Amino acid sequence: MRILAIGGAGFIGSCVVRTLLDQGHEVAVYHRGSSNLGLPEKLRHGVREILGDRSQLAASRAHFRDFAPDVAIDFILASESQAQTTVDALRGIAGRIVALSSGDVYRAAGVLHGAEPGPRQPVPLTEDSDLRAHGPLYRKELLEAMRQMAPWLASDYDKIPVERAILSAEIAGTVLRLPMVYGPGDWSHRLHAYLKRMDDGRSAILMQEGAAEWRAPRGYVENIAAAIALAATAAQAAGRIYNVAEPQSFSEAEWVRHIGRSVGWSGAVVTAPAQLTPAHLKLSYNLGQHLTMSSAKIREELGYREHVPPDVAIARAIEWERFNPPSHVDAGQFNYEAEDAALEQLRVREKIALLGA
Repeated sequence: MRILAIGGAGFIGSCVVRTLLDQGHEVAVYHRGSSNLGLPEKLRHGVREILGDRSQLAASRAHFRDFAPDVAIDFILASESQAQTTVDALRGIAGRIVALSSGDVYRAAGVLHGAEPGPRQPVPLTEDSDLRAHGPLYRKELLEAMRQMAPWLASDYDKIPVERAILSAEIAGTVLRLPMVYGPGDWSHRLHAYLKRMDDGRSAILMQEGAAEWRAPRGYVENIAAAIALAATAAQAAGRIYNVAEPQSFSEAEWVRHIGRSVGWSGAVVTAPAQLTPAHLKLSYNLGQHLTMSSAKIREELGYREHVPPDVAIARAIEWERFNPPSHVDAGQFNYEAEDAALEQLRVREKIALLGA
């Protein structure tokens, strides 16, 4: 098949491109030219590069028509206007568009962020679970912080209208709702906060009560790439929506212990009530709302399975993170003095409780 990867030079996109090339497909990557595709020599012959800016997608219609993709995957859709631009640019050219969405479309994500009224939504979330209905999900300051790491995110970011635009277009569409993706190339450095504490020799990692028990969907980038490639090349995926996530949804504390086992960390995860949690660790989310997603549908309909086992995935992610730390680290997020003071208060409380028992 011929597959066009719009924004295919990034964290997830580059991995999908390698997967598709390994499978023998022809791939064209549309990107700004600021990223090296990093392909091994044996795969370079199978890829075509089309340089351009996401905001000027229509200017490359002639290149798209010349490539004549069977399927286009858009990795950087973040708003309704971007989705409509993609549809317009590929009208009469591509046979299908695969759009990458997110679990943040669900009402449960709105309840978590305080953007939706209760009650808490049941989990695991399926493709038929309720979607958000009350405006933007992310606070302006949080979205701006996200855009510092991923400039392609639209200022009017919302995946719900993206999905509607893609699935209602005259071109066939497929939507994949992705989890929190980790692994080599992760611009959000999802492992960094925990791994740094372990490498700094911390004997305990402190977490706010509620945060330690909170569960969210995750996926290792190579496994997520395999799911995207599968949906892009499977004709029966047309018109479908699929959740993609690991079958087991770890709590945050379990996730920390999983990282710890991989690096030989023998410390403890300690939880603190909100009033004893240091300010830099305190969270304002409705942590009773979990975001666990079921990926049963893509497994049953398309036969999706993870290719990289959990232990190997976490080890690869850790190795990359250690060699590629964030360019800027906020020292205030690693206020060990405040954490030690809170841990000492917890020890005193525990002693007093034992004395009164």
